[in-house]
Amino acid sequence: MTTFASGTTGPNAKDVLTRDALTVLQPGFTGTTAPDWLLRRLGEGLASVGLFGRNITSPEQLAALTAQLRAERDDVLVAIDEEGGDVTRLEVRSGSSFPGNNALGAVDDVELTHAVAAELGRRLAACGVNLNWAPSADVNSNPANPVIGVRSFGASSDLVARHTAAYVTGLQSAGVAACTKHFPGHGDTAIDSHHALPRIDADRSVLLERELRPFRAAIAAGTRAVMTAHILVPALDRDRPATLSHPVLTDLLRGELGYTGLIVTDGMEMRAIAGTYGIERGSVLAIAAGADAICVGGGLADEETVRRLRDALVSAVRSGELPEERLAQAAERVRTLAHWTAAGAADPQPAADEEVGLRAARRALRLTGADFTPLSAAPYVAAFTPVANIAVGDETPWGVAAELTRLLPGTETGSFAGEDAGLATLAAAGPRRIVAVVRDEHRHPWMAAALDTVLRTRPDTIVIEMGLPQAPARGALHIATHGAARVCGRAAAEVIAGA
Repeated sequence: MTTFASGTTGPNAKDVLTRDALTVLQPGFTGTTAPDWLLRRLGEGLASVGLFGRNITSPEQLAALTAQLRAERDDVLVAIDEEGGDVTRLEVRSGSSFPGNNALGAVDDVELTHAVAAELGRRLAACGVNLNWAPSADVNSNPANPVIGVRSFGASSDLVARHTAAYVTGLQSAGVAACTKHFPGHGDTAIDSHHALPRIDADRSVLLERELRPFRAAIAAGTRAVMTAHILVPALDRDRPATLSHPVLTDLLRGELGYTGLIVTDGMEMRAIAGTYGIERGSVLAIAAGADAICVGGGLADEETVRRLRDALVSAVRSGELPEERLAQAAERVRTLAHWTAAGAADPQPAADEEVGLRAARRALRLTGADFTPLSAAPYVAAFTPVANIAVGDETPWGVAAELTRLLPGTETGSFAGEDAGLATLAAAGPRRIVAVVRDEHRHPWMAAALDTVLRTRPDTIVIEMGLPQAPARGALHIATHGAARVCGRAAAEVIAGA
């Protein structure tokens, strides 16, 4: 077992520099057990590991994996992207037990949000995870946003601020560090930063009032980490995206907002950075700008990536491009958070509340339609399926078919997309009652057209919107779930079946 503490003496300067370069990395890996190279790097100074859906098969397996990591380094930060709702890693193959931020915002009960986050934190802590790349504090002011959407608590900065604070305190009550994201706010973008570099052209006064209010609330609530956004905000920095911007990370986040905790980058292999700067150059610029930890591993997950980034940081210090004290400061912040999580590991955990996610999902439902009679016969479920964004992934099931099948045995389903989706649905459904499931209808013209086709012929169709409910409500019954998590589908299915 190896523990690295602040002020460790003995290693020569070269060893300290190499150790610090490893300390600021948060890499991922493939497989459900830790590979030898990762354990070796933990022994050399690596302080954080990022987990993804590919690393998890069950809570028991995840607990064994984190125990394996801690056998090598007892204060290791084990991070995960577990927002609940549409973005889940704990339940990537079944769908989440928590409805997600937009559903919580729709209910607008901060005590409920706190309880949901506390239960999520309890489950993470039980599996040995101590850093969660959540919550999203983005104000979804642009409903056409392709990457945030239901991951946001809503379009009001006040609403998002109060629920962000409640989420942070709830999660951290379980000893799991919150990582509030995506600073300075990803909600007004029209491009997914996984694919390209988004740009926000709002005035600085708008940004300070709208985008930054939730981050101020998170800082006041004591968030232990903040994640950067790969977005260009000319009002703050005309030249570099926020992740690489000294004016954004040091002058604004540290200086004006007074934040003293860990700053973590979003995934450096995302095209907004990798396609413009490259991950090595981008990592050097991020640390120089004020970031403390480099998140990489969603796509690049091997020892060679860790070696390349470590060497890039070391070379930048030796060339004078990156001040050695800035790298040392970043590494110390990582170790400080690791110490906080390790010190809190023995604290009493919140009492289990296994049903809180389902209660929240039920309360988030918004129903439109008069005199609806629950179904007694098995329907046909038509899922109008858009391409999932990378943050959500396409491996997590969504919809209501599984839950309706449980409540109404014999339910059949089909997945449809494109200009013929409506006609294909009518042909497949035959005489059965149709339940049409959409996801962000307002962003997909083909989806709206398909629903038009179905409703012209079958006006008794039930419509379930599992994304943002921006399009007009229509159908014999319209159910807005504010998310596509498994519990959202269950809550909608209960209404349809009268359960």
